[in-house]
Amino acid sequence: MLPLVLTLLLPWVSAYIPERTEEKIIGGQTCVPHSQPWQAALFVSKNFHCGGVLVSDQWALTAAHCNHWNLRVVLGKRNIYQEEPFQQLIRVKLRVTHPKYSSRNLKNDLMLLYLENPVNLTPQVWPIQLAEACATPGTTCQVSGWGTVSSPFVKYPSTLQCAEVSILSMAKCKKAYLRYGITPGAMCSGTERGGKDACRGDSGGPLVCNGTLQGIVSWGMEHCGLARYPGVYTNLCLYQTWILKEMQKQKKQ
Repeated sequence: MLPLVLTLLLPWVSAYIPERTEEKIIGGQTCVPHSQPWQAALFVSKNFHCGGVLVSDQWALTAAHCNHWNLRVVLGKRNIYQEEPFQQLIRVKLRVTHPKYSSRNLKNDLMLLYLENPVNLTPQVWPIQLAEACATPGTTCQVSGWGTVSSPFVKYPSTLQCAEVSILSMAKCKKAYLRYGITPGAMCSGTERGGKDACRGDSGGPLVCNGTLQGIVSWGMEHCGLARYPGVYTNLCLYQTWILKEMQKQKKQ
């Protein structure tokens, strides 16, 4: 079976980085099989499109810039190239993009996906709880996805990858991206030495802190994993009211 064509939708900022001396490998490892049962893979036709995350038996979250009219959500996957016994494929019935999303600067980069049918909840397919409070700087979190494991030259893994990163203060986040601007609703996560980061293909995937969903992969530099340029995520603790309100709307219909 030929590998699927991976669509690169993470809108990394292209820029010249002074004093760039080496290419750093995105420092993750293969996730323990089915240790991330909330991880979703979004497909358009047969092509992998973005990451996502299951938040109830009929709702998933992803980045707004991953929007496409023909999305299908696949859950319970480990190997992105193969059909697997635990996977579930469900069409998207309704896409709810945040009303104030801006494609220009990726402000409010968040989208809810209402699935055509409830998923069959199993140990391999299980939703994650939304974080009720914002994570404090220094909190260790885990990001996961099927994005490239090297940068700037892309190399896509077959199996789901996990990496540990830490939440940065908003002051450090804004300082890192002074030229580009950090919008309200975004946050940064990475490591002091770099080398661990989300990258192309990880858009929409989960950032999990203390067992709850804290963020969604949004954007970063074209050259991922640089020490001074952490990954940028949608900070979900600031959107909990909107998320729950939209989910309740559908229940009443």
